[in-house]
Amino acid sequence: MPGKLTVLEGVTIAEAITAKWEQIWNFQARDGDVLIDTYPKSGTTWMQEIVDLILHDGDEQICRRAPTFERMPFIELLHLMKPVTFSGHIGAYCSSVQGWKGPRERGIEVVNAMPSPRVLKSHLAVHLVPPSFWEHNCKVIYVARNAKDTATSYYHFDQTVQFHPDPVSWEDYLEQFMKGDVGWGSWYDHVKGFWEQKDKRNVLYIFFEDMKKTPQQVIRKVAKFLGKDLSEDLLNKIVKLSSFEHMRDNPMANNSGFPKEILDQSKIVFMRKGAVGDWKTMFTARQKEVFEDHYKRQMESSTLKFQDPK
Repeated sequence: MPGKLTVLEGVTIAEAITAKWEQIWNFQARDGDVLIDTYPKSGTTWMQEIVDLILHDGDEQICRRAPTFERMPFIELLHLMKPVTFSGHIGAYCSSVQGWKGPRERGIEVVNAMPSPRVLKSHLAVHLVPPSFWEHNCKVIYVARNAKDTATSYYHFDQTVQFHPDPVSWEDYLEQFMKGDVGWGSWYDHVKGFWEQKDKRNVLYIFFEDMKKTPQQVIRKVAKFLGKDLSEDLLNKIVKLSSFEHMRDNPMANNSGFPKEILDQSKIVFMRKGAVGDWKTMFTARQKEVFEDHYKRQMESSTLKFQDPK
């Protein structure tokens, strides 16, 4: 049965999430926690891998200790995660990794028991982030991706998300995206909300396009934010280990083991392209014109500027 969307404090969001909103809102962050927040399909998993590699000095074996969604839990989906027994090559690989303890129950109790500092993930708009993150002055890394590529990637991804409505045509989806009638709400409000808070809160604002164009510079910036100093050799190693090609072939980083009841990847894999400019494969000339006119009106009052690939 397809999921449904509802509206929470002006944000369109899955009923599966709002059903446990009190638990999510009352999530207790701790001193030293790091939150990676993005609008969906903006480089979240990529940034998670980069952060894990930075914090573990580029040790690939340690960073393969468990799948991404276990190493860096997704706070608004904790109540949806159930114990999973990995099988096949993933199960064999997991059992061979030092520190892997097999399937775990991925609920709030397990996250509370994780040692500090924890790295956590969210797609929540800035005003929906649990207040404990701000109260503890946690470090927040926000990644933003240009609107047309985000819409394109999200359209494909949303066909796998089981707690969202059944997919519609690209034409209808693009209209919904522009209105903010998709899971986690308006892209415009999301990216502008964190942008407006970046100088008021402990927020590092990163652009997906910079991650593609100058990964060394971005990784060094993230490392500095996390209080880590990287040698040139270590920096280059992290660039290689966090590349799309390397992550795509890494079962601990490509989300291939994500529970099927949440993400059904039988037709579309999570790590699809990770490209800049892929919107050209989807937008018609008319859609581009309409979208860019709408974009201009939505963003004209903001100082936030994107490197929109032509």
